[in-house]
Amino acid sequence: MKAEGWRVNHKRVERIWREEGLRVPQKQKKRGRLYFNDGSCIRLRPLHRNHVWSYDFVQDRLSNGKKIRILTVIDEYTRKCLKLKVGYSLKADAVLDALADLFLTEGIPEYIRSDNGSEFVAKNIQSFLQQLHVTTAYITPGSPWENGFNERFNGILRDELLNGEMFYTIKEAEVMLEDYRRLYNEFRPHSALNYAPPAPMAKVMPLKNPQKLTLTLDQRLGA
Repeated sequence: MKAEGWRVNHKRVERIWREEGLRVPQKQKKRGRLYFNDGSCIRLRPLHRNHVWSYDFVQDRLSNGKKIRILTVIDEYTRKCLKLKVGYSLKADAVLDALADLFLTEGIPEYIRSDNGSEFVAKNIQSFLQQLHVTTAYITPGSPWENGFNERFNGILRDELLNGEMFYTIKEAEVMLEDYRRLYNEFRPHSALNYAPPAPMAKVMPLKNPQKLTLTLDQRLGA
């Protein structure tokens, strides 16, 4: 509302929100700091663009009840949604293809955070990331809050799109997800970015070792 020029008190907006029966987000319970095994209290925090990416899966269903999976990839510093890839069954090869495309268009992150799902710990994924000097940051099993940036985005995606839209085909889901990704990146205000959308906050940076990346991709594709 502020971005559109409205001058309103947040308490009034919240009151109208409640009167209309809309859901007001509940306050999150505070959690302690995350520690490494050596007892230190240093946590991997994003410090700049392409410092830490994170990815995970969201599940949904088509109108016929068939399950679909959505791979979500975000840059934790800029909050930019880098990829929404949808399919019936996204395995390690699909994750690898998505990462390869992103590394060519967005650059190469220093770290990538995920859970210990089979798609993320697969040998071809680990080998590919090691060749490009991307460090994997796997969260503790059963601790999704350690992947908090991605978990929060997935919740927003579900609240703002998946819970309100019915997809009839994979292609329709693909188109609508990409429309939402652009809306989220270019127009939707983000409180952590002083109510600016994520994409304008991301600065264009040169690719790290582009020749090495191209060679690695050619080798993987058998070119």
